[in-house]
This record gives sequence, C-alpha cells and structure tokens, in this order.
Amino acid sequence: MTELPDTTTIDINGFATRVWRKGSGRPIGFLAGFGGLPRWVPFLDHLAASRSVIVPSLPGFPGGDRGHSVLDTHLDWILAVRQTLVAAGLEGADLAASSVGASLALECAALWPASVRRLAVVAPFGLFDEADPPADPWAQRADAVPGLMCADPEIWKALKAMPEGANSIEWPIEQTRASEAAARIFWPLGNTRIEKRLGLVKAPTLLLWGEGDRVVPRGYAAKFAGAIGAATTEIKLIPGAGHLAELDQPAAVAQAILDWCAA
Repeated sequence: MTELPDTTTIDINGFATRVWRKGSGRPIGFLAGFGGLPRWVPFLDHLAASRSVIVPSLPGFPGGDRGHSVLDTHLDWILAVRQTLVAAGLEGADLAASSVGASLALECAALWPASVRRLAVVAPFGLFDEADPPADPWAQRADAVPGLMCADPEIWKALKAMPEGANSIEWPIEQTRASEAAARIFWPLGNTRIEKRLGLVKAPTLLLWGEGDRVVPRGYAAKFAGAIGAATTEIKLIPGAGHLAELDQPAAVAQAILDWCAA
C-alpha cells in the first residue's frame, strides 16, 4: 500500500485549506489542474521520491472548502493563491503546476518574481487565439470530460470515483464545486489576458504539453514561450498524454520536472 501524505490545513480568507506533504529534501510545490486532486496520485509519489513535495489545494477545489465563494475578480484569485503558497511554506521554492493551477502559478511568478526559483507548468490556461481556440470544458457533456482531460479516460474516472467509505452526499458536491471554482477563474474559454504579464516572469520556465491535449492546443506552448521569453523557457512534449499529462504519464512528467528543477 502506498504511504499516504501528511495532511495539515492553513487558513485562507477564513476557510480551512488542505496541504499535503510527503518526501524529504529541497521543497517543491504543486498546484493541481482542472478538477483538482480529490485523492493522492502516482505523479506526486514520483516527485516525493527525491524531493519534499508540498501540495496546497486551490480555493473551492477538493480540499479547498468553499474558498472560491469570496473571490470575485481575477486579482482576488491571484492574491489567494499567493497567500496559499506563502502559508504552505513555498516562498522562493521550485513550483510545478498543471492546467488551471499552471496559469495561477505563472501569474504569481510574474507579479512576485522572487517567490519562485524554477517553474514547470503543464498546459496552462489563460491565452486565447481566435484562429485556434481552446476547448471549453464547461460546455461538454459529463461523459465527454474524461476523454477531454486524459488520453486514457479511465484515469480521470478513477481519480473522480468515490472512494470506499466516503460521504455519498459530499463527494459529488466537492467534484462539482471544483468545476465551478475553475469556471469562476477562467470562463469564458480561459481568456485572462495573461500575455500582458508573462514578460514579467523571471523564473526559468519549463512548458510541458501532452501530445494529445484536446483542451489547450499544442501550439499554445510556443505562444507562452514567446511571451515569457525564449531565453528562459523550454518546451517538452509528453507522448501518450492528454491535457492533464501528469495523470497520463506520471513518471515521465515528474522526471522532466525534477530534471528541470535540479539546477
């Protein structure tokens, strides 16, 4: 049986927010992608094999209670994530993030450059190109979402499946709340005009993209790299992976992040 992480809580805007910790060594943080993390996943174990991995929940996501309910603007969200990273002990640390979490990690790295040492992001939201628009995950039928998020839909289904002994009422509410929280940040179509701020990012940044991403087109990797600055960025495609590449290919994504942050 996989050893479970230590679980603590921090207070963010009056709401108890879950923080997972596992492993030892130099700390590295992770902000989850669309849907959050209702349970510990193999990707995090790969990170924790050589680093102290710290995983704070985002407001409204699993483990984040109803913290999204008091966040009315995009700036509110950025400030809440900044508070979360500081309270979790990640100030100045390496930071990895995926999807919706990746966009917020980039925002924090842009506005507080000294707060992130090295950054690795998986298919971040935030940009919008009318000629090649991202998919709208909120407009999909429920049965289409697993195949949109992962190359192997069964991985998403397993992530979201109610565990034995869970409260049968609270579990589905928590999953719906996570989708609502993401919508409050990124609807419509994830366009936050983040390109206006990406040039402020100083941390060396690795852009990871699943080759089969059906949410944010692969061409957006070059758009993010161009806006941040080619001298401090690198792009790596992950074969056999969809939008949440860390779920499809946990070992490959974790190793790419660890290699990037080893410097």
